[in-house]
Amino acid sequence: MTSASAEGVATTPATPSAPRPRKSVTGTRKSVAALFLLPALVLLGALVVYPIGYSVVRSFYDQSGDGFAGIDNYRALFTDDGIRTALKNNIIWVVFAPTVSTALGLIFAVLTERIRWGTAFKLVVFMPMAISMLAAGIIFRLVYDQDPDKGVANAVWVGVHDTFAQASAFPKAHPGAQSPLKPDGGGFITKSPVSAGDVVVLPLVGVAPDLMPDDAKNAVAAKPQPGKITGTTWQDFTRGKGVGERNGVDATETGYAGMKIEAVKDGKVVASTKAADDGTFTLPAAADGALLRLPADNFKEPYNGLDWLGPSLVTPAIIGSYIWMWAGFAMVLIAAGLAGMPRELLEAARVDGANEWQVFRRVTVPLLAPVLAVVTVTLMINVLKVFDLVFIIAPGSSQDDANVLALELYRKGFSEDQPGIASAIAVFLLLLVIPVMWFNVRRLRREVRR
Repeated sequence: MTSASAEGVATTPATPSAPRPRKSVTGTRKSVAALFLLPALVLLGALVVYPIGYSVVRSFYDQSGDGFAGIDNYRALFTDDGIRTALKNNIIWVVFAPTVSTALGLIFAVLTERIRWGTAFKLVVFMPMAISMLAAGIIFRLVYDQDPDKGVANAVWVGVHDTFAQASAFPKAHPGAQSPLKPDGGGFITKSPVSAGDVVVLPLVGVAPDLMPDDAKNAVAAKPQPGKITGTTWQDFTRGKGVGERNGVDATETGYAGMKIEAVKDGKVVASTKAADDGTFTLPAAADGALLRLPADNFKEPYNGLDWLGPSLVTPAIIGSYIWMWAGFAMVLIAAGLAGMPRELLEAARVDGANEWQVFRRVTVPLLAPVLAVVTVTLMINVLKVFDLVFIIAPGSSQDDANVLALELYRKGFSEDQPGIASAIAVFLLLLVIPVMWFNVRRLRREVRR
């Protein structure tokens, strides 16, 4: 078929060319892109999609996997005491761990901008991120040891406590055989009243020589004083000679320096004093006819700190170890956000008369809101899956109290051989993570549109 042009020359219309193969936005043919993506998709399906699908299906079957259990496994999530404790602890983790980690990261990031050695400080704070959860758990199992000589936490706590409340130097002291003392409500008291001019002996045993007060000296036999009551309280034991002279002061025995002595009449304290470095003491005439008492304060056990890994403190203690690890992660991300913040806005706020707190609260934090959201959401997803720290740090006696969903999943699946309930916990954890991930994706898309 031909057509005539304006000059009268016949022309034939051009034949349309065949469409070219469509390419991806990167200029690569889609078939080639799909070929390169295939190995990743196979791995994703084998390692992610298939396990999720199998867990969902398995959660509806009984322990053997042969009988259909319906929603019984999911009903156990809210009726089993162990799972309910784990769910409660997970809520505590989600509320406190990301919040405190993000807050500390924000404080560190802002403050390190103003100090010369800020980079070194950031390096130290971020360093725990290089440690595995297993290693961190072992470290903090030692940090929280009950013995102050081993556990750093209790060593510090006991040191602070003893600064304000001095511990007793004689917790194991007690009367020996034929002693003039008898037990009295945690302390000891003389068996008979004393009179003015008497010299009273108050011998005790049971204190190791290396635990005696540093200012203790060799015991001295007291001398009588008219109108007063004198005496000696000492360690009635001679190293290498056993008890030595029973109820008598030997030259090599040590006085109980600082031992408190009270004179008690009719249940009331009428006079009191403390023994000198050589164990001697003197009471006024008011003590005439009284019983002499060594009060229980002299013998109370030394303060050994807190039971960090006990039922009441184990979860906060483990959260503290998590914060130690992840505060550096939050600090680095927030510091990156600070580096990209327009400084003219901060300077404008200062010029307008805002103080540093107002600049931080009304300018810095709002501008960092997207970064803070990323850090918080990331940590929330992370703590929902926390397992290693709880498994390693919590001792067997309090592991039930520190239980979390990931640990309960492990226990149900392997220790208690209940794969159906373990699968239900896994699906429940997935459902908890999905809203957080959806919020994060939606927020990122909103940021891209801006």
